[in-house]
Amino acid sequence: MKPKKRNSRLFAIGLGGIALIAAVFLVTSALRQSISYFYSPTEIVEAKPTSDKKLSLGGMVEEGSIKRGVGLKVRFSVTDFENTVVVEYDKVLPDLFREGQGVVAEGALNESGVFIATRVLAKHDENYMPPQVARSLKPAS
Repeated sequence: MKPKKRNSRLFAIGLGGIALIAAVFLVTSALRQSISYFYSPTEIVEAKPTSDKKLSLGGMVEEGSIKRGVGLKVRFSVTDFENTVVVEYDKVLPDLFREGQGVVAEGALNESGVFIATRVLAKHDENYMPPQVARSLKPAS
């Protein structure tokens, strides 16, 4: 009678271990798909990340760089005052988006080195700058 009890206990522990391993695998694969690495324009120019990598680009919208296209399409440059990256976006921009302001764009680089943004975030008042942007601009100022 003892062996049956021990076997059922070992079976339950084994099943729990397998369930735990499966849960860890599912969580890590979901995080890997949604992770977005933050880069400044200088880091993008130097590192040249692959086009399949999801990125966040932060810096200042360069003065005189906003060019409106057909429909909602807009093209602008993001700078950290050392290097500049061209960004294309085809959705509605935030109301506070303008030249000379801090911005974070999420998306990926295409083959020609243009950042294709899927989301653009602008600062929400005159005292706020996204922490990543502030850190990336510190060496330049």
